[in-house]
Amino acid sequence: MKASQFGHFLIYGRPDREAPAQLAPAQRDLRIDLVRGLALLIIFINHMPGHLLAGYTPHNFGFSDAADAFVLLAGVSATLAYGGVIERKGLRAGWMKILARLRTLYVAHIAVFLLVCGIVATAVTRTQNPLYIEAINIQPLFADLKQGLLGALSLSYQPYFLDILPLYIVLLAVLPVLYLGVRISPALTLAASALLWQGAGPLGLNLPNAGSSGWFFNPFAWQFLFCLGVVIGRMAQLGLSAPRLRGLDLLAAGFIVFALVVKTASGNPLGVAALDDWIFQVQLGGDKTNLAVSRVLHVMALAWLIIRIVPQGARILARPMLRPLSAMGRHSLEIFCVGTVLSITGQIVLAETGYALGPQLLVAALGAMILAGLGIFLTWYQSFTRRAPAGPAPASGVSALQS
Repeated sequence: MKASQFGHFLIYGRPDREAPAQLAPAQRDLRIDLVRGLALLIIFINHMPGHLLAGYTPHNFGFSDAADAFVLLAGVSATLAYGGVIERKGLRAGWMKILARLRTLYVAHIAVFLLVCGIVATAVTRTQNPLYIEAINIQPLFADLKQGLLGALSLSYQPYFLDILPLYIVLLAVLPVLYLGVRISPALTLAASALLWQGAGPLGLNLPNAGSSGWFFNPFAWQFLFCLGVVIGRMAQLGLSAPRLRGLDLLAAGFIVFALVVKTASGNPLGVAALDDWIFQVQLGGDKTNLAVSRVLHVMALAWLIIRIVPQGARILARPMLRPLSAMGRHSLEIFCVGTVLSITGQIVLAETGYALGPQLLVAALGAMILAGLGIFLTWYQSFTRRAPAGPAPASGVSALQS
């Protein structure tokens, strides 16, 4: 796509100011599945603080981490999944599909919440170690069961490591507004989203969370990254490719190298005293709650280079060794839920074994195998249930149900 067409898209929501926007034929982008599967695997490892492998995950080598990539991809995939429904059947039909998905996400979150609480309660009973309650932040539930359950049901109480799904629920709920805005003008929608993002911290905008000053992932800030994903998804929906801008390619690559140098350095590698505080902050991870600018720039640079270097349909995406990751990314909700339960269980196992090397590697290997196996099974099962049945049609004349 030419730079001029890209400019027209940002302003008017289509590559040609005069011609109406036409949807491209729907096809699955394996890049989304692959990167999302990798992000889920990294989240599983990072949700076990103190694990040896957590020291080698991407957040140690750049300003962003798997959560940033996950939210950005959530915006892309949500647009591809529901944008077409809105275009073909109208906003009401699209909203009904989104409501059905929101119900599924909500039930999944409550189920994981109850299961994690049960695992922690069992661990405390067996080990007589009440610190596990504090490690997961479920003391509000045990202190006041009624209020704790009400808080969990209203999403106003989120234990540690169980805060990504509530964020996605809120972001998906506002997808119709973002999608309609991007259809009219991606640039204006991004500008409004950026104003909300940058105002969230100074104005104290956040949703309530028991025992905390607010949600760990502030939805008023993280909606900007989701909005960026909606814009990218809209481009894919229209069949638009990224413009060839060598200068931007070099800028993105340079920023990634800069982030690597800063994150892996001891102290200030630039020697500029005015940057001491900022470098100290980004080396600690930056402001994750309110989505630091450094995190957004880093994940945008990574996304840009992936889009430019790995085209959709590249042969490398279909290699057998990458299929388990793609399968995990294709079934992200199931993998995330199971991964969360496994990581909480892993925390307890590692603590009880004194973080010995053997148990650490065993927990990571078993967890990765379970998640990959689940992704492969769900992909097989999905393809199996979607096959057209052989043989004559049913006597009643009613066609066979398809998922």
